[in-house]
Amino acid sequence: MHDFLSAVGVELPVVQAGMGGGIAGPKLAVAVSDAGGLGTLGMASPGPMCAQLEAVRRRTDRPIAINLLLPFIRAGHAYPAAEADVVVTFWGRPRRLSRKPWIHQVGSVGEARAAHAAGADAVIVQGVEAGGHVRGTTPAPVLFDQVRAALPTGYPLLLAGGIADAADVAMALGAGAVAAVCGTRFLMSQESGAAPAYKQRLVDGEATVLTELFGVGWPGAHRVLPNGATERWLRSEPRGPRAVRLANRLTRPLMARGPDAVQAWALTHSSVRLPFYIPAPPAGDLPVRVLETSPLYAGETVARIHDLPDTASIVRSLVGGT
Repeated sequence: MHDFLSAVGVELPVVQAGMGGGIAGPKLAVAVSDAGGLGTLGMASPGPMCAQLEAVRRRTDRPIAINLLLPFIRAGHAYPAAEADVVVTFWGRPRRLSRKPWIHQVGSVGEARAAHAAGADAVIVQGVEAGGHVRGTTPAPVLFDQVRAALPTGYPLLLAGGIADAADVAMALGAGAVAAVCGTRFLMSQESGAAPAYKQRLVDGEATVLTELFGVGWPGAHRVLPNGATERWLRSEPRGPRAVRLANRLTRPLMARGPDAVQAWALTHSSVRLPFYIPAPPAGDLPVRVLETSPLYAGETVARIHDLPDTASIVRSLVGGT
């Protein structure tokens, strides 16, 4: 185990991606950490994130990370950033938010250099294969080699994108990564907070699309499963209609500070007929119709995963256990 992770108390080179919107809550994060990996709480507003971190502390004494999206952080996020064992940041100018070990996720060599210069203790190199919010435009193995060559020898790098099984983890470690970061594999678990119908779509999924359609308040690329919204609005422009992408950028300041109730309302009141969709995934108990207008985040590995096991068995399988 690399010193960076062992110093935190992580036993295995497996990190669970911090999937927000209710997907990566205490149940999933605790299960990953108890199995020896590093569980991560997904981004939430300060109040709910503090409550989730307190719930985690009641359930385990293993290390826990939190994922913070830099454009959306508020003053109240200072508390969970100080209390978590590891802080993972993403999507924005890299900056340290507490004295705790800090990892910044990047999608290019330039972003990796910026994170290193800002003092990040490690970086997650995200390939274009990854699901959810995607910064990477290059296949993970290629980008990893580029970043590794650009940064000082021995600087800790983690690899995200295309990780579904033990062979993928071995490939990442063999390339020099200190750990593999898994999103879709843990999304498709018993402990994931994804809505049951969403999980079934994942089990049946064979292909994904990379689009900017689901970006009200959060412009950028998102890898998702096809649904009613993508089938209607991505026929001629895979990234989404130009007017929609412009509207997504214009709404960013409002949504970054908007109340959770607004996003919850929008999630259940969107229509396939109107191409304006917030980037919140269907989590918990939601009407099945919501799946046609919500981003069904999934990485390319969804085509290789067709089960929903418990998290502990996933962690064991990723490191070659039974």
